[in-house]
Amino acid sequence: MESRTKRRLSAAQLDALIRGALGTGVRSTEELTDGFANAVWLITLEDDRRVVLKVAPPPDLPMLRYERELLRTEAVVYHLATPTGIPLPRLLHSGFDDPELGGDYLVLSALDGVPWNQAEASLAAADQRALRYQLGGHLATLHTIPGQGVYGYPYAQLTGQTWRDAFVVMMGALMDDAVRYGTSLPCSLVEIAGAVHSSVHVLDEITAPSLVHFDIWPGNVFLSMPPGGAPAIQGLIDHERAFWGDPLADFITPTIFRELTDDDPILAGYREAGGKLDLTPGARMREALYRAYLNLILLVEEGPRQYPPEDFARIRESATANLMSNLAFLRDR
Repeated sequence: MESRTKRRLSAAQLDALIRGALGTGVRSTEELTDGFANAVWLITLEDDRRVVLKVAPPPDLPMLRYERELLRTEAVVYHLATPTGIPLPRLLHSGFDDPELGGDYLVLSALDGVPWNQAEASLAAADQRALRYQLGGHLATLHTIPGQGVYGYPYAQLTGQTWRDAFVVMMGALMDDAVRYGTSLPCSLVEIAGAVHSSVHVLDEITAPSLVHFDIWPGNVFLSMPPGGAPAIQGLIDHERAFWGDPLADFITPTIFRELTDDDPILAGYREAGGKLDLTPGARMREALYRAYLNLILLVEEGPRQYPPEDFARIRESATANLMSNLAFLRDR
């Protein structure tokens, strides 16, 4: 999607950046536009390799508070998650505070598969179920990566010694952003804060921080599609929004704008791979808190990114309705 946070780099700038990172020049480039914040290019090198370049927004550009140092978070996730065997691109180079660029960038190996959201219409129902089962297994592996006793977003300095403390800080920062950007919301921030704080005690059920991707929507899952064979998950991408917290939060984006059900294959795959998650009354309250948080992000981020109104209308409508339904659920507990 078009966003003011995405940098515009010339062919010469892209070539210079890649030469400095990998020691070879650029043959061709293609901007990838599915993302919402970072600028991303698929690049064919002079030696015929294909790589992905991700460039962070300029450091002085206003963003949401949790979005500080996004690519540094992503680099950490690659270092921690690659040894677990989760299917990922390879991190080839990271550049932070690059003097020429004036910011951060990552160079990753390019996957040759297809994003799940682009292949979805051609997949049979049985394939969809099998892929969700696979995804659940990969999430179970991801969640075995522990934090170091700190919850939240370390690079954004939105953390706490308990998950409850961290989530309150994270939600508070987001509500501050809503004020800063003059976000039009379907209810007052006082109502949102009241619903959250009346329910936040359930977060004490989480006693150890796990690595949570928090952006596992189909566009961030690449599939291999062998002719005549079953599709399989080739790689998980875009880890910059990761935090340390409750594994349940990773089931929000794969079921966005609806409810996680106990018969979802993603849960069967998760449990079969060793993940532990029961949809208890407390878990349902935690789920509603995380859905409220995600939907508030979707509404507030429109301010700094300035999406084209017609492109964002459907997301705004769905996020608004889902925010209100989850706040009502929390108030009624």
